[in-house]
Amino acid sequence: MKVEIEKLDHYGRGITKINDKICFVENALKEEIVEIEIIKETKKYILATTTKIIKQSKDRVVPSCPCSNVCGGCHLSHLSFEQENKFKEQKVTEILEKFAKIKDITIKNIVYDKPYHYRNKITLHQKENKIGLYAKKTNTIIPIKNCLLVTEKLNDEIKKVLPSKEENIILRIGNKTEEILNQNSKRETIISYIGNKKYQVSKQSFFQVNSIITEKLYDEIKSIVKNRNSKNVLDLYCGTGTIGIYISDIVDKVLGIESCKEAVEDANSNKELNNATNCIYKLGKVEDLTKEITKEYDTAIIDPPRSGLHKNVVEKLLEITPNTLIYVSCDPVTLARDLNLLKDKYKIEYIRPYNMFPRTYHVECVCVLNSNKPL
Repeated sequence: MKVEIEKLDHYGRGITKINDKICFVENALKEEIVEIEIIKETKKYILATTTKIIKQSKDRVVPSCPCSNVCGGCHLSHLSFEQENKFKEQKVTEILEKFAKIKDITIKNIVYDKPYHYRNKITLHQKENKIGLYAKKTNTIIPIKNCLLVTEKLNDEIKKVLPSKEENIILRIGNKTEEILNQNSKRETIISYIGNKKYQVSKQSFFQVNSIITEKLYDEIKSIVKNRNSKNVLDLYCGTGTIGIYISDIVDKVLGIESCKEAVEDANSNKELNNATNCIYKLGKVEDLTKEITKEYDTAIIDPPRSGLHKNVVEKLLEITPNTLIYVSCDPVTLARDLNLLKDKYKIEYIRPYNMFPRTYHVECVCVLNSNKPL
């Protein structure tokens, strides 16, 4: 069947219509004419894959990775990097307009860097003596010895991985230090840098995978905090304490809350490493520790998981109403949902997308909100 692609959806799939039913087409770009094979049909939509490109988009590129059509890691490897960044800006704009229902939101230009060799971590899967990555939407292992998304040195480590009892094999590298955590490591942690701050990272702790973009993002947060003359700052869902420690030199106090025990242990070690004596870290779910979130804090930095904010956290923030909220989001849809809940007491100053995960459809955002309360 031959179809013309109207636009891309938010997952980077082509969109067309077949008998007035929406059809999502993998490996198809806007304005392309392609032959497709239908792989699933429901009452509401059709899923298809491209079998032949009849009219090719000027934005199409030949994927650099030979596994691009089978691996689930890169969704946009067939789209030029320039257009990928435009796609992500448009995606954030469309989602916020549709779901946040807030007019006149300022979306600033996306921040990006290199498209490949940016990841400081990879998780390999092991099954039936095969080691590699999962194929799209399956648990089938694609054996690999090289991934274009990770750093060159981590690729050297991938080649050394041997079969073991582990189902998932995590490899990490410290930027600047180039210390390695792998299946043979005697060490339990490595040191990684963001700017001039150094951080201890364990195998299970959350740490941003793109060190270059993370530094740009943290610099923006630090600039906001400095310009607002923030004094006491909440660092909610703080992970290993990276953001709070990054801004600790310019504020009086930071309270970090995190539910992962290993991350809190790392955060306290990072506090010592950077002599950030004004940082305090509490273990627990943010929604269970709302009693710690008090009116003494004039600024809240929020970096929740993809699921966004728990309703208890929203209610507490609306109750104490810090002057500034800095919301770091990895999912524009849950960001839009939460902005709807916060809009009665907060005005959005701007949102800026960050291409933290090049060649995928994922996009990070920083949203700056100002309280409506009288100064």
